[in-house]
Amino acid sequence: MLRSPRLSRTRPAAAVLVVAASVMLLSGCTGATADPDKTTAPPQASETPSSSSSAVPTETAEPAVPFAIECDALLTPDQVYAFNPNFGTAPDFEASGDHMAAIVGDEAGTACGWMNQTSGEVIEVGVATPPPAALLAHQSDAAMESTPVPTYGTPPEIEGYFTQAAGNGEVQVFSGPYWIVIRSAALFEPGDAGQLVSDVLANLPAA
Repeated sequence: MLRSPRLSRTRPAAAVLVVAASVMLLSGCTGATADPDKTTAPPQASETPSSSSSAVPTETAEPAVPFAIECDALLTPDQVYAFNPNFGTAPDFEASGDHMAAIVGDEAGTACGWMNQTSGEVIEVGVATPPPAALLAHQSDAAMESTPVPTYGTPPEIEGYFTQAAGNGEVQVFSGPYWIVIRSAALFEPGDAGQLVSDVLANLPAA
């Protein structure tokens, strides 16, 4: 018996409806529609990004470069005598002043003292070899706070400065890696320290 052409044309449509219904049933089993309130909820405290992910690296200061030298090598007894025969050893010497304290403390350098046996005045000489950034900072501070002294040496190989404050004359000299500080109430003007500067520079190891 022949099938009706009409029935044969409508069967594919019915099949499509059956397949669509099956897809809807399957999607319903898996919870097809999510709650929009849940998907937009802010992160809990435990989900907050760790600070390490947003931390900004900080620059680390270069460590000090220790510099040690015997006081009799920094200024020989003959050089001290030539400067002033009254100067000799300074018992219980302690560095004084901000720059001399920085020489010994911050920059791990050496400071020595000689005392006038008559007046009690002390000449302090300190030398350090700061890291390049620190050396430049000390040099910039000296340029702003003190008076340049060309007679201590020829810039830029040697740069010297002098200042008088709180009853003390203070010399700062920069030569190669060295930061030199000479401080005393016996230094009234830049020329008073000229020979000491020359002697110390000549006694320091070649850089």
